[in-house]
Amino acid sequence: MRPGSVIDPGGAPTQCAPAHHRGLTTRSATDARPARSHQYAGWRGNDKTRTRERPKLLTGKIVPAGLVTGPGRKTPRGPAVTGSTVPFGGVGVAGLPFPPVSGATAITVGSFDGVHLGHAALIDAARAAVGHAGRVVVLAFFPHPLTTLRPDAAPPRLSTWAQRERWLLGAGADEVVRLEPAPDFLALTPERFVERIAAAHSPSAWIEGPDFRFGRGRAGGAETLRRLAGVHGFEAVIVEPIEAVLTDLTIAPASSTLTRWLVARGRVRDAAAVLGRAPALEGEVVPGEQRGREIGCATANVRPDTLVPADGVYAGRAVLPDGRRLPAAISVGTKPTFGDHPRTVEAHLLDDTGEPWDGLGIAGTPMGYGWRLELLIEDWLREQIRYDRLDDLTAQIDRDIEITRRLVLGAGALA
Repeated sequence: MRPGSVIDPGGAPTQCAPAHHRGLTTRSATDARPARSHQYAGWRGNDKTRTRERPKLLTGKIVPAGLVTGPGRKTPRGPAVTGSTVPFGGVGVAGLPFPPVSGATAITVGSFDGVHLGHAALIDAARAAVGHAGRVVVLAFFPHPLTTLRPDAAPPRLSTWAQRERWLLGAGADEVVRLEPAPDFLALTPERFVERIAAAHSPSAWIEGPDFRFGRGRAGGAETLRRLAGVHGFEAVIVEPIEAVLTDLTIAPASSTLTRWLVARGRVRDAAAVLGRAPALEGEVVPGEQRGREIGCATANVRPDTLVPADGVYAGRAVLPDGRRLPAAISVGTKPTFGDHPRTVEAHLLDDTGEPWDGLGIAGTPMGYGWRLELLIEDWLREQIRYDRLDDLTAQIDRDIEITRRLVLGAGALA
């Protein structure tokens, strides 16, 4: 089956984290529990780090994930697994519950919205289970099952399907299969759910986190999967959640729920600590009111398909359809200086030299409207402010663009 194939599924932001987040267990990075830091790629400075622990493999227990680097990989590796320990080499893991089988398939099932560090740990464990000769298949529900079961409770999306598929493949999956959340599929008992998946993919290993729930009424869990593994002839591997360190040194398990909470409050640096990369917003470029052009700051107006961060001004990058990544000063809000307006997302794009982008495609023709733009939102700059004078607004916009140059292109861009 080829990648992407389908079977049946506020207020002003701050950098201070709450002590608890919707039932998530959090702790301080200054707790006595030993930890190790890792500077992740794409950020500068030491204020955007997170900690993990090295794996300890214990029979029949869920254990912490850690920092283990596999061959050719530049990101933290080493998900913890369960089961009897067998010596294993090649990817830096001290032991596995079973040796990898050539040509075998490891699967993991979930929504994978945003594709955060915990999701990457599942893929790492799957790869360790089957080795480089095996296949890692991710079965991802899209849209979220709650869009079928309780539409009013469905969470906003952190990612489009195209983004999700791209990020999962980039994390090491060989194939990403879209699961449609059809009512009859979601109504399967846990036993029938596992039977259906196992029959379709013949896995030698099924990898999940300890909070994995499946089947009608979310009746199945990790213990259910272990029990059914013996029936269907695969190994059930349970991976402990990855923890992210936020900017106030609060530590919380990486999750899509936490990421949504952070993005909705404009805490994009903290969201990046959970995701391992800057949060992204994607949508279609549509006509706007041309106010930016009138004041000498043309913008691309984006109709978003994914979760929009809190109102404010941000620095980041714009990813064009041709793959170019340009610095972008991004504004989210209601344009308070000009009265009451619907909430909009606008991005002022710069070229590689820091000058305003000319709006031309690779072929030298105007891009116009109707094309898709992805915005990587890296830093929160300021709140939306109502100015009494237009000159004051334009002066502030100039400062926003200058700061964006510094953050995205480096301090030398201002020399």
